[in-house]
Amino acid sequence: MDASMEINQKSIRVLMFPWLGHGHISPFFELAKKLVKRNFTIFLCSTPANFISIKQKLINEDLTEKIHLVDLRLPSLPDLPPHYHTTNGLPSHLMSTLKKAFAKARPIFTQIINSIEPDLLIYDLLQPWAPKVAAEKNIPSVVFVTSSATMFSYMFHTFRYPNSEFPFSSIYYRDYELARMVKNQELEPIEQQQKDNTSVKLCFKRSSNIVLIKGFKEIDGQYCDYISSLTKKRVVLVGPLVQEPTSEDGNSQILTWLNQKSKGSTIFVSFGSEYFLSQEDREEIAHGLEKSRVNFIWVVRFPKGEKLKLEQALPRGFFKKVGERGMVVEDWAPQAKILGNPNIGGFVSHCGWNSVMESMKIGVPIIAMPMHLDQPLNARLVEEVGIGLEVVRDKDGKLDGEQISEIINKVVLEKEGESIREKAKIMSETIRVKGDEEIDDVVQELFNLCKTRSNVV
Repeated sequence: MDASMEINQKSIRVLMFPWLGHGHISPFFELAKKLVKRNFTIFLCSTPANFISIKQKLINEDLTEKIHLVDLRLPSLPDLPPHYHTTNGLPSHLMSTLKKAFAKARPIFTQIINSIEPDLLIYDLLQPWAPKVAAEKNIPSVVFVTSSATMFSYMFHTFRYPNSEFPFSSIYYRDYELARMVKNQELEPIEQQQKDNTSVKLCFKRSSNIVLIKGFKEIDGQYCDYISSLTKKRVVLVGPLVQEPTSEDGNSQILTWLNQKSKGSTIFVSFGSEYFLSQEDREEIAHGLEKSRVNFIWVVRFPKGEKLKLEQALPRGFFKKVGERGMVVEDWAPQAKILGNPNIGGFVSHCGWNSVMESMKIGVPIIAMPMHLDQPLNARLVEEVGIGLEVVRDKDGKLDGEQISEIINKVVLEKEGESIREKAKIMSETIRVKGDEEIDDVVQELFNLCKTRSNVV
């Protein structure tokens, strides 16, 4: 009897446990959706603050019987009420407090795993205690990396060879990015930084034989091989895991506006749910959009409790100058639906990995404006693959509006950007042809891990 026949005899119960960021929960949720189509039952564990957006999706996609939400009630800490139990909109000075609360959740998680009795745990990178709890119950566990293989090969190289250059010369941090990282690290206690690094190493170490990474071999292959050589774990890629547009986004006022524009004439500008632009950056981006020759939809976000009126946040006279060419929206826009619209010709992105994958799948070229963490390395990868161009800051890390407009025009409109636009289309077709090739491999790997457990026939 082959594995595909065996696996169909009884559903495999998987407990999924992502870190408390939207950029982590979203790919875990997309992986869950793929697995439930292949006879898995999923229990997705996170805080109620993170389930606000997920609950409606479960109803809309008729998944409430297959994906079960499990509330993780974090211990109460000063300055961290329940609506802050997520990185989405979290003021940056509270990040280490959230990590502390999360680290204290082990006893609650132990109760959850005892109650659900899963066949498998799929966990994230900041909770090395989770696979330990699973191991005590003889439950196999696998770490799922939602960032790029490029980033993690760089990270593990730095762990192993701190004074040696990364062997892939196109992937690096610029001097101003390194300076910003040092500055950002000053906001977080050194003990917390060391804990995070140790957590990542332990989470890899405690993963059962394999690690799952979001991506596909055409762009990630060499970086996955390097991760394997550094960690002695086999990397299994899960594909792009891009959220499909949903019907409830269809009547949006934004889309009505976008539908009135001409094909490829408009860009989408968004920097993710967890990064907030400085006033200086906002002004330069506004200047760049104003000077460009394209229409734009710009999503502007503020940290919780620090909201400004758009008229205050943007340069005086901005709305009058851009007129019907631009639409600025607060907090959220239906990104997948917008990027999939034929009138979109480019994506000004921070290069978070979810956004890069989405752009690749849909075939929209990227104007890269990385901010921090893995984003600069992802931006270098975007240029290496040939599907976008980066707006490079000056030596002090400052953006320039004139350069922003030049790069936008080049990528979206000019002859110089033709090869980029073409490569973006080819990448999209490559992903379309592959379909769920990676997921089928993942299912086989997960089944192999679970088949020794007595309650899987």
